[in-house]
Amino acid sequence: MTQPRLPVGVRAIDRLMKSNKAFSIEHMDQRALQRAQTSVIPDAGAAAVVASFFLGRPRAGVTIATSSFPAAHGEVPLRVYTPDRPARPRPVVVNFHGGGFALGSARQCDWTCSTIAYDLDAVVVSVDYRLAPTHRFPAAVEDCYDALVWTVAHADELGGDPERIGVMGDSAGGNLAAVVAIMAREQGGPLVRHQALIYPATDLTDALRETESYRANTRGIVLSNADMEIFRGHYLDESIDSTDWRLSPLHAPDLSGLPPAVVVVAGLDPLHDAGVAYAEALVAAGGSARVEDFHVMPHGFLSFPYFSRGAKPALAAIVAAQRVALAAT
Repeated sequence: MTQPRLPVGVRAIDRLMKSNKAFSIEHMDQRALQRAQTSVIPDAGAAAVVASFFLGRPRAGVTIATSSFPAAHGEVPLRVYTPDRPARPRPVVVNFHGGGFALGSARQCDWTCSTIAYDLDAVVVSVDYRLAPTHRFPAAVEDCYDALVWTVAHADELGGDPERIGVMGDSAGGNLAAVVAIMAREQGGPLVRHQALIYPATDLTDALRETESYRANTRGIVLSNADMEIFRGHYLDESIDSTDWRLSPLHAPDLSGLPPAVVVVAGLDPLHDAGVAYAEALVAAGGSARVEDFHVMPHGFLSFPYFSRGAKPALAAIVAAQRVALAAT
């Protein structure tokens, strides 16, 4: 299979990732992983400027506040994005960051979340769920679902409308968003009106290795097959059945009655085919799903808005879908 020529910005990301082994979990020992998990992207100073250069600056006109909610095991940190202009109540989007269940934080989503808050005129609540391998499955699932329940219960205080709730996530966060939407249906929980799944990890079973996009992922931009195997090993205990829908929503026995979805996929991503398959499964179950396919973008491209020419169009497509699904009735 002939690989398409990479856009200039994507080539820059590729060189950056390959020049520093610290960007790949494949090259992290336990101590390096712990450092990566506990390192904090600052909100000010030179380091913040560097981080914003790669991850995007927060959108002007949006206030970002840090908070937390009480879970059974302790406080779960939250990052709340609210447009400065007066308006209430607003739709609420609950966001789950990517990082293979083992890396990342809500802070890395500042550009995405603040842009959605501004353009959609919504409150966005981003969740710093517990990370593997210290906290394996189902810790992240529990935190994310509990965060959804807490957010809906406190929507009025946040300036949001508890009847206009969406979930969103990228990569591992896309997995968690899909799972939380199913959990809300299964447990009679909050009514979720939309799900935005950004290059989601919908299949953690061995079947993923048989997809064409997994086999064709020879470049390993941002996310390699080796990285995915390590993330999976950190998140899953060997005794866990990977067909459990809380791990692999693509294998849920019933995908009916779920909220409409926009599924963003990247052509140079091993997870491409699993994301498309999930959208197709939602439609086959009687639901609604729209696929936004960015053929020459790698996994994670929305995290690099100044390098990835697909980032802004992808985010615009997400906002457009959310605007329809979360409109006031």
